[in-house]
Amino acid sequence: MAFRRALINTVLKRSQSDLRLHCRSIGGGSVAAPPVLPAFDYQPKPYTGPLADEVLQKRKKFLGPSLFYFYQKPVNIVEGKMQYLFDENGKRYLDAFAGIVTVSCGHCHPEILNAIFEQSKLLQHATTIYLHHAIADFAEALASKMPGNLKVVYFVNSGSEANELAMLMARLYSGNLGMISLRNAYHGGSSGTIGLTALNTWKYSIPEGEIHHVINPDPYRGAFGSDASAYARDLKDHIDYGTSGKVAGFISETIQGVGGAVELAPGYLKLVYDIVRNAGGVCIADEVQTGFGRTGGHYWGFETQGVIPDIVTMAKGIGNGLPLGAVVTTPEIANVLAQKTQFNTFGGNPVCSAGGLAVLRVLDKEKRQQHCTDVGSHLIERLRALQQKHDIIGDVRGRGLMVGVELVTDRKEKTPAKAETLVLFENLRELGILIGKGGLHGNVFRIKPPMCFTKDDADFIVDALDYSMSKL
Repeated sequence: MAFRRALINTVLKRSQSDLRLHCRSIGGGSVAAPPVLPAFDYQPKPYTGPLADEVLQKRKKFLGPSLFYFYQKPVNIVEGKMQYLFDENGKRYLDAFAGIVTVSCGHCHPEILNAIFEQSKLLQHATTIYLHHAIADFAEALASKMPGNLKVVYFVNSGSEANELAMLMARLYSGNLGMISLRNAYHGGSSGTIGLTALNTWKYSIPEGEIHHVINPDPYRGAFGSDASAYARDLKDHIDYGTSGKVAGFISETIQGVGGAVELAPGYLKLVYDIVRNAGGVCIADEVQTGFGRTGGHYWGFETQGVIPDIVTMAKGIGNGLPLGAVVTTPEIANVLAQKTQFNTFGGNPVCSAGGLAVLRVLDKEKRQQHCTDVGSHLIERLRALQQKHDIIGDVRGRGLMVGVELVTDRKEKTPAKAETLVLFENLRELGILIGKGGLHGNVFRIKPPMCFTKDDADFIVDALDYSMSKL
């Protein structure tokens, strides 16, 4: 292991040294310069705060050791504007990861900031024991975006909280305990949702309760390819042989985020929802990353599978960076929580509600869903063309601005290109791109930028990948 780390570091240093050259010879002396960030009419404010080394030392001293950071030399981000971030030296980066798929409208979007500021000047906090219009206005607007009878909203502070509450609802409503989730799923890191999560890198050895993980309907790596029926039969078998025959519910992402932008096999959810409901369970859609038009063709990821869930959870993009999450369900399911007192101190506080409502309005006003369709289609088309040029690209997948690029050393065996991914990851940072990384082996680039990301930005990412891959 130590030898492998040393080898990776040597390769990284050599590659980074090469990237500092302004040009390189390719095939017979032709010269290709490194790609340049698209023009952006904005000047960051001079930064006079603590520098990266000092910040890192404070983190190590005062924050938990489980916190991790990207890059060998971590980036000290001090300012953001729309789809760009700036470090302590004023260097601009294209944010291709949106604060882990959280910044939907753009960093420091003026309309959202104004809504937050104006509400903060009047009232920051009161809780739901008193009346305030902000939470009711936001709930009404959010419910209007939901299909079917999904009309009751509970506000929380994060995706983990939302999934915890959804699991509680499913168990109370069904009268059953067993929950089913997919292998390769990520649904949170709290003591309850860590059981739903099915990636060993995020799990501790603690009791997980009545939770079952079924085969992931992954068209690229899955045991049954794109055969949704075969995966659905596996779930049915699991209910028949691994449970009492009754379950509380089933939860899934439509495109797995942390798992590496894995889109479920077409038609899978429609088959599975019928099976789960016949077993007495409810169906939960985790829209923490796929919601609010990011997938382009639909406002919600579950709509790509032609289903209507019983419960929908959301967070991240709902607040454009605010600590905000929500659970939306039917009146019948919502009523089970009235058996006792259900309360969330900060859920739907006036400031977050005002900011969340502004997010919904900006997404509509700026037509970001259609924008994701247009720019995402362009990006995926260019990435698939790049796949034809570079054998290291095993798969290009996703929808809209939720895209994954899986890197392999052998296309037939689909061997994860772990070391090469790390090299490219560092090279892209030097070129001015902050990209995401996911999958169990960390070999999938996650391209999930703010939804104001442009075609020029997409071209820059593809050109930077091409440039960096040509140097491997």
